[in-house]
Amino acid sequence: MTRLFNEPGDFVDEMISGFAAAASRWVQQIPGGVVRAGRSATPTVSLVIGGGSGHYPAFGGLVGPGLAHGAVMGNLFASPSAHQVRTVARTADQGRGVLLSYGNYAGDVLHFDEAQAELREAGMDVRTVTVTDDIFSAPKGEEHKRRGIAGDLTVFKVAGAACEEGYDLDGVERVARRANDRTRSLGVAFGGCTLPGADAPLFEVPEGRMAVGLGIHGEPGIDEVDIPTAAGLAELFVTRLLEEVPDGVSLEGARVVPLLNGLGSVKYEELFVVYRTVHQLLGERGISIVDPEVGELCTSFDMAGCSLTLLWLDDELERLWTAPADTPGFRRGQVAEQQRFDAEVKDDAEETVGSSSAESRACAATIATALDAVARIVDEHADELGRLDQVAGDGDHGIGMQRGAHAARDAARAAVGQGAGAETALRHAANAWSDRAGGTSGAIWATILKALGTVIGDEARPTAEDLARGVSAASDAVMAFGKAKVGDKTMIDAIVPFSDELSARIGDGQGLVEAWSGAASAATAAAEATTAMKATLGRARAHGDKSVGTPDPGAVSFALICTTVADVISSAPGTSPQDH
Repeated sequence: MTRLFNEPGDFVDEMISGFAAAASRWVQQIPGGVVRAGRSATPTVSLVIGGGSGHYPAFGGLVGPGLAHGAVMGNLFASPSAHQVRTVARTADQGRGVLLSYGNYAGDVLHFDEAQAELREAGMDVRTVTVTDDIFSAPKGEEHKRRGIAGDLTVFKVAGAACEEGYDLDGVERVARRANDRTRSLGVAFGGCTLPGADAPLFEVPEGRMAVGLGIHGEPGIDEVDIPTAAGLAELFVTRLLEEVPDGVSLEGARVVPLLNGLGSVKYEELFVVYRTVHQLLGERGISIVDPEVGELCTSFDMAGCSLTLLWLDDELERLWTAPADTPGFRRGQVAEQQRFDAEVKDDAEETVGSSSAESRACAATIATALDAVARIVDEHADELGRLDQVAGDGDHGIGMQRGAHAARDAARAAVGQGAGAETALRHAANAWSDRAGGTSGAIWATILKALGTVIGDEARPTAEDLARGVSAASDAVMAFGKAKVGDKTMIDAIVPFSDELSARIGDGQGLVEAWSGAASAATAAAEATTAMKATLGRARAHGDKSVGTPDPGAVSFALICTTVADVISSAPGTSPQDH
């Protein structure tokens, strides 16, 4: 378990600060993560990597010459926000374009894609390569749905070396894609990891058993078998990965880079015993081994487990893999001398408060009151939301909702104190929720609050019809943003019924309080109905069968918040009798 921390909620901020101080030879801290402390004499394409914290040396430990130019560092097992991505990318950019690369997880895709779109709109040339190396998370033929695990390193290393060699952005993107296409991984676990302040691991494996096909965010395995010997595990790894040889690769004369990765508490000596047989089995198949790596390359806090990654080489990939690199967590050869520099942080997060009407300012005060109530109810249910998320996810939904709701409450209070109207208060709350929570839920709640604010504006007291239109716009925006639909077992399964019921009741002439309460009841029933569903989207998708029998945590938290807001609306100043 994780034993050394101060306040659990401060863990990531304090970790990044300490890491940056310890690794100041290589990195400097900026809002959202870290960037290089030095630069080459000639500007290059910039590689920006990232994801949730808890995976050291991924992601901050891979920043330095020959590898990444910046790392976006989210909360524990939660994707960074779009604002964090923008800040790190803009600060790392040297004028030759930016490649974003990260593991293929729903929250990361949402936030990085949003940031990419905004950066492109501002005139930057930005591309993305997601890592999809985990063979157990989706079948052959659906590689684009697979997760990124320790294969992150092969893609990042190849792309970083291409940047260092002076490739243009087209070239860097090309070799990164080819590295991903030629990388395959499989992971196992003997026990789950424990987040700071938690009294139990995110999942448990029965004594004498081993979970197969785990993720790196505390997700449970997809299959379970008896614990083999070290040689037996090596045989499992090699046999399954050789069933997944990339198209166009022949085993005869093949060259491969093996990465045997410890996930947090498996000792190096144990890994060497496993690697002994891995090396032997690959050699018996006539495969040449090039510069293998054994150790902690992409961890999952204190998880007891390991993974094997194979990168199938061609001449160009071999040159880029073996090229020099010098980072806190990965070093090879001798890199060219770097020029020390102080990064000019390019943060676009300045919030402004414009003019608004008295009616809208009164509405903004009610919004702040509602968000205060939301933060309290989320606190009360955080443990239960986390427990629901452990079944088929990574167990952090309660923690993420707490972080987001608290940040949104504080931001709304501050905006109201500056005279903000309803739209501005919601926008400030949305940005704060996204920034602090990260993850899929952070992106979704930011989308909900922004869409609602756009409809109700800063100039008038919104009517019941305005709120219904705003909720409908939020529902549409979330579906367009996350690509989920009703039946996928996501928050959408509660959002759509809530929106439809609210619009129908208000259209029939009901007052806002009665209509909102009825819609909240519909959302609660819809959230409960997800119990019988199988997850087909998001992080729980790979564990779809395990999700049956447990309601979706995102749908449950959405319904809980809607019910809480109903109570605030009913007692809000200015609520007229016809609203009841």
